[in-house]
Amino acid sequence: MADLKVALVGNPNTGKSTLFNLLTGLNQKIGNFPGITVDKKTGYSKLPTGKTAEIIDLPGTYSLYPKSKDESIVFQVLADESNASHPDMIVLVADSTNLRRNLLLFSQVADLGIPMLLVLNMADMAKKEGINIDTNKLAERLGVQVVNISARKGEGLSELKQAIAQTTTIATQTTSISAKDLAPTAVDAVKQKIGTDNDYYALQVLHQHEHLAFFSEKEQEEIEAIEIGNGFDTVKLQGEETVARYKHLSKVLTDVVTDTGAEKKFTLTDKLDSILTHKVWGFIIFIFILFFIFNAIFSWSSMPMDLIEGSFATLTEWGHEYLPAGVLTDLLLDGVVAGLGGIVIFIPQIAILFALISILEDTGYMARVTFMMDKIMRKFGLSGKSVVPMIGGIACAVPSIMSARNIESWKDRIITIMVTPLVSCSARLPVYTLLISLVVPDEKVLGFFSLQGLTLMAMYLISIIAAVLVALVFKFIIKAKERSYFIMELPVYRMPRWKNVLYTMYEKSKTFVIEAGKVIIAISIILWVMSTYGPSSRFEAIDKKYDTIEATSTDTVQLASLERDRSAEKLENSYAGIIGKTIEPVIKPLGYDWKIGIALITSFAAREAFVGTMATIYSVEGVDDENGELRLRDKIAAAKDPETGLPIFTFAAAFSLMLFYAFAMQCMSTVAIVYRETKSWKWPVIQLVYMTVMAYVAALIAYQFLK
Repeated sequence: MADLKVALVGNPNTGKSTLFNLLTGLNQKIGNFPGITVDKKTGYSKLPTGKTAEIIDLPGTYSLYPKSKDESIVFQVLADESNASHPDMIVLVADSTNLRRNLLLFSQVADLGIPMLLVLNMADMAKKEGINIDTNKLAERLGVQVVNISARKGEGLSELKQAIAQTTTIATQTTSISAKDLAPTAVDAVKQKIGTDNDYYALQVLHQHEHLAFFSEKEQEEIEAIEIGNGFDTVKLQGEETVARYKHLSKVLTDVVTDTGAEKKFTLTDKLDSILTHKVWGFIIFIFILFFIFNAIFSWSSMPMDLIEGSFATLTEWGHEYLPAGVLTDLLLDGVVAGLGGIVIFIPQIAILFALISILEDTGYMARVTFMMDKIMRKFGLSGKSVVPMIGGIACAVPSIMSARNIESWKDRIITIMVTPLVSCSARLPVYTLLISLVVPDEKVLGFFSLQGLTLMAMYLISIIAAVLVALVFKFIIKAKERSYFIMELPVYRMPRWKNVLYTMYEKSKTFVIEAGKVIIAISIILWVMSTYGPSSRFEAIDKKYDTIEATSTDTVQLASLERDRSAEKLENSYAGIIGKTIEPVIKPLGYDWKIGIALITSFAAREAFVGTMATIYSVEGVDDENGELRLRDKIAAAKDPETGLPIFTFAAAFSLMLFYAFAMQCMSTVAIVYRETKSWKWPVIQLVYMTVMAYVAALIAYQFLK
């Protein structure tokens, strides 16, 4: 049991979660707050006094007045003493480079009367930007301990732990405004009704009692009656309170904060914004940056990809040469190694994609992209806040769908959840790059841009346009009339934190390999078994046929290819081949054969499985050349249609397949998270159906038009 319960509270992007990780280390767990899907992160930290503190990381919020489901948790936890997460004290984390804005939340929380201390994070960045804060004077005026830290560098952690240990269970902070003056009669009535002597707590109950589950139905009705009887105007009073708080904070911060670099810093930011957020040049620059990113994904990754591909080919060759022949060796090399190799090869491209996105986020440019895209989104009826999950969808739909909780309008939130999986995620990248490398020549456009990179960018743009158009359709179907607003603070431009960029590359690549790898290995083993074995009567007939040819034929050319033909025919008659042949009539109009059909089925577990499936199928088939094993791309490029003798992967078939993967809902994790966020199977089923139909129709039109 912990001796002390500590809640971390703060604005988004103040480094609160980084501090939580520092305080708790590996001694933490993630669950849900009771009855809702909002994540609850808790952990334990040893204090210098020997006591143990339970640390609770509450969702980031700009104010105690919630604008989303996540933000509403903060006051619910702080207001309800019977709540398991209700703290003994609060650590409010503020951004030293933007103290005035962060202290608005501090002043609200302080007025609730819970003991607290103030942590000024990013102290190193504030110093670099010429911001000086007199912490002693600030502590004296606020009536709390103030600690300077740099969470990302781990500086000030011991001082913070000492401060937590020294904070008493009696609130000492000064009151910032007179809450009672805002609505005297109503506040007094509620204080008497709920039995509290805290004016601001009573005022917050008047504002938010509908969201506070610990009040009984009768109490809710009585509080509502007090509101109506006193003409309590929530919107007006929130505005008056905010103005009063900022007036108070202006006095508090007088002679406390000096910013010697402000003029230079904001002048540079304003100059850059006049170009980067310009209604014409801003979009041209953004398109140019996209060109650069997708060009880099192909150009910079080619050498490490060739090394990885060559290593796996050599490993397979050595395995067949030195390991004892048999079922286990074939399973290991043609199943597990082949499937895993099909994923590991794409690590360089995944790393480059996330590194460049991380740089855009760290510099502050991604916030500008969100700001610019907001104007376009509104024309299609989407909330401006939908931009954040949709841009995040380029990395992964799962956390992006979870981030849609910040959208106030329920209908706008549902529409965002329904279209976000259409945005091409990193799981589709291996499929795109493999197919593009097969059918798009490695040539330069205008002497600089890679044609393959431009094609990849086109696939991402197609997915974004499709998501916006489908959102417009849903807007009419669901008939959403509520309007949500979009408020975003544009940060000043900063140099990227290269350590953070490298960590992001490593973490995202590791997650991709581990998460995809678990699925790929499982699928590869199952697929190898299904591709290696089939009905005994069919396999016996095939063996008899080829044994007869081998015994009677004198054609050396025929004899040389006999084993390969036997393997190919066995694959076609294996359990996997039977499934593929069964669905082939449905997918034939899209330009796909039964082998691609098998990959489509396995991809519904995870899109990345396409590459692993193709690697396993072609390894089982035993395609080789005079020098040994061919690489995966060579094997797929050499695949021929037995009826026409033409390549399976023509430009028309490859483009059709890319469109199918762009639109199809082939991710069970996304289906699960949509169910979790909507608490209904209705929406994930609708999503699965409409995206599959959309993928099939788009692929059909593309193939029939291009062939």
